[in-house]
Amino acid sequence: MRTPGPTGPGPGERAGRVGRFLGAVSASVAREGAALGSGMAAGVVGGLRWPPERVAAVQRRTIWTLVGAQVLAGLGLTIGIAAVSLLARDVSGSESLAGLAQTSQVLGAGLASWWLAQLMGSRGRRLGLVAGYAVGALGGVLCVVAAALSSFVVLLVGTLLLGTVTAANAQSRYAATDLAVPSRRARDLSLVVWATTVGAVVGPNLSGVGPSVARALGLPPLAGPYLLGALATVAAGVLVATRLRPDSLHVAQEAALVARRRDRVAGEPSSVRRVVGLLQRLPAVRAAVAGLALAHAVMVSVMVMTPLHMDHGGAGLRVIGLVISLHVLGMFAFSPLVGAAVDRVGAATVMAAATPVLLVSLLLCGVAPEGSSPGLTLGLFLLGLGWSFATIAASTLLTAATPPDESRTDVQGAADLLMNLGAAVAAALGGVVVDVLGFPALAFGAAFLACGVATAAEVARRAARHGVEETDAAW
Repeated sequence: MRTPGPTGPGPGERAGRVGRFLGAVSASVAREGAALGSGMAAGVVGGLRWPPERVAAVQRRTIWTLVGAQVLAGLGLTIGIAAVSLLARDVSGSESLAGLAQTSQVLGAGLASWWLAQLMGSRGRRLGLVAGYAVGALGGVLCVVAAALSSFVVLLVGTLLLGTVTAANAQSRYAATDLAVPSRRARDLSLVVWATTVGAVVGPNLSGVGPSVARALGLPPLAGPYLLGALATVAAGVLVATRLRPDSLHVAQEAALVARRRDRVAGEPSSVRRVVGLLQRLPAVRAAVAGLALAHAVMVSVMVMTPLHMDHGGAGLRVIGLVISLHVLGMFAFSPLVGAAVDRVGAATVMAAATPVLLVSLLLCGVAPEGSSPGLTLGLFLLGLGWSFATIAASTLLTAATPPDESRTDVQGAADLLMNLGAAVAAALGGVVVDVLGFPALAFGAAFLACGVATAAEVARRAARHGVEETDAAW
């Protein structure tokens, strides 16, 4: 009689093993699903690992790269501010047309804002910024050509392309928020804005050096600032191309902090329709866009006509450059303090504080005599400071109020487009108002726009009260 050998597991034991295996698989799937949903908290998306410490390291590199680029681009952009209306007047032969050069530049910034936002959304921040600086440098070269040929048409084309530098600088502040934690978003954004101080304050003062360089090259004196500005802008593009690696927006997409741009499919709304729908749906986004546009229109309309107002009183280019430098100092130098205030007390409160600062600045500018004066200098400084309050607060609110599953680059591009279009209209009207009614009428008229910033802040405050402006909980 044969002794029975070992037998395999019975049906009950086999069922138990299968059940344990399926349970382990289910737990693993659940863990992976949680990782996909938690974004930066888990740091695992699409097979790439971005834990918080790696994201923080990329953010630090991104911030300091953007800071360096802003210094150079700020120098390139503002070196011609003191000369732009004077050059436009000289080549056109009309003070009524003097504001059109700045209008063209602001219009170029608006159009480029949307183009760069679309490019960044599909190809990343690095390519978008490099493209913006390259086109802007070409615009600076065309301004030099315009001065040499005394061509107003070429000047308008050059300033139109030069506006791309403004758009790239503006998009840099949003690039600083791609990987920022919500509690530090305004401070990171404001640090990049602050970096413009170095180049922007030095830039207008090089307006006095530019003519010497131009004469040495056989060019008209007012061509010099644009030549130096083009060289600085090229340097900013080279820095971004070599140092903005990895791309902050790509990291944010891989870590699920922002939505990845998808190819459009049939029936999916276009970028424009998505942005319009978001504006209709979220009052905080509307308030942010309005605050940006109104504050920028106030600042640009008065700032661009100040050199002419000073020139009428006999102020020289060096003095004009100094006043513009102090204005730019107000725009950027206190940005870190403004950003800290936004993180501490909220965007709506800081945006509301912009209005009284702007109104005082416009009063001082409106009563200042032609030429240089302490009142005009202080007014221009406060004009820049009020702009800083409104711009940093509204930019932070815009990013916070846009849901992560929406294309933030589209919303940011649309906001800057509207901001610059409004300023372009204000600059164009500014030249006519100054020619017909005088500089004081321009300053007092801008006060009505400044009051609109307070209205936008109140809309943002009510949205916050109802809890509809912040989407950071979705992180």
